[in-house]
Amino acid sequence: MKKTLRNIFCLATFALAALCSVSCTQKKFNINGNIAQAKDSTLYFENMGLNGPKVLDSVKLGEDGAFSFSEKAPEAPEFYRLRIAGQIINLSIDSTETVQVKASYPTMASQYEVSGSDNCSKIKELTLKQMGLQALVNNIAQNINLTSEVIDDSLHKVMAAYKNDVKLNYIFKEPMKAYAYFALFQTIHWGDANVLVFNPRTNEDDIKVYAAVATSWDTYYPHAERGENLHNIAIEGMKDVRIIRNNQQKVIDASKMATTGLIDIALPDNRGNIRKLSDLRGKVVLLDFHIFASKESTQRIMMLRELYNKYHERGFEIYQVSVDPNEHFWKTQTAALPWINVYAAEDEQQQILTNYNIQSIPTFFIIDKNNTLQKRDVQIKNINAEIESLL
Repeated sequence: MKKTLRNIFCLATFALAALCSVSCTQKKFNINGNIAQAKDSTLYFENMGLNGPKVLDSVKLGEDGAFSFSEKAPEAPEFYRLRIAGQIINLSIDSTETVQVKASYPTMASQYEVSGSDNCSKIKELTLKQMGLQALVNNIAQNINLTSEVIDDSLHKVMAAYKNDVKLNYIFKEPMKAYAYFALFQTIHWGDANVLVFNPRTNEDDIKVYAAVATSWDTYYPHAERGENLHNIAIEGMKDVRIIRNNQQKVIDASKMATTGLIDIALPDNRGNIRKLSDLRGKVVLLDFHIFASKESTQRIMMLRELYNKYHERGFEIYQVSVDPNEHFWKTQTAALPWINVYAAEDEQQQILTNYNIQSIPTFFIIDKNNTLQKRDVQIKNINAEIESLL
């Protein structure tokens, strides 16, 4: 009897070990291949994290240059690279794929073959395009037959053409893919510095590009740290651009004030109907400027729901202006909200934000029943008491 129980226990242990082995294998990814003409060179396998490269493994290559690396599969797309000295091959991993790489040293950065991953193939395409752009920039900048004005104009034109190509054929085509994320952070050497091709700190159109990828990553990889990082970059970029513009006009222009005591706003709501702020005369209104893509959005919406549920039947309304970079994302986020949600397109945002002297978002104002703007958020200590006093 004891022998039988021992045999059963052994079988169960073996089965559990086998199951664990299969499970562990399923959670690994593999990168293998060979780097020719690199005997005795050290090949590093590195994770390109948000805080910079981290060496995961390395191998001293033999005569055939063969290598094989295996690591735990990431929960969301992650980026890696193979490196010998300054020669780098960028790769991405989605889950448990096996990627094969063949190259020769010292030309491995520009001349390599990769298979087993569409993302890695696209990253190779983008890398070669980036090298081509850099060569073109260098040729223009070093052309002694061109004036400085012509050089500057030519550089901006080739950069614009490159960005348009990458946006349409890579980023906007599949913004949820790792290669789209990779494209956002390409750099070129311009003047005396390395600069981002897509720079959300100085370019409003580039903010939209970052936001498009961030929104897609929210959908496909809702808890990914990289998606959150993209949102933060986009939001900080919006702030930087708006600070520059807002510094040009710090106060509300009194000549633009309506006789009712506020600057009217007329924008389409999430059903396509034009909603005018001044049409809410007779109600106490919370005029809210909001970005649904922001990290704090959910908590703020919950606070507004409490106010709306508490005071709406007594004549309280919320008029919420979104300045999100992605209109489709805004529509999905506001579909179930009961108050008035309107969207300010890019060409309308700056005028409205300037008119109301918006220095940061979110920001809100309280408007009384006579359409008179009473206070802004920094002047309000108790929002409930303020609403109560005006109802």
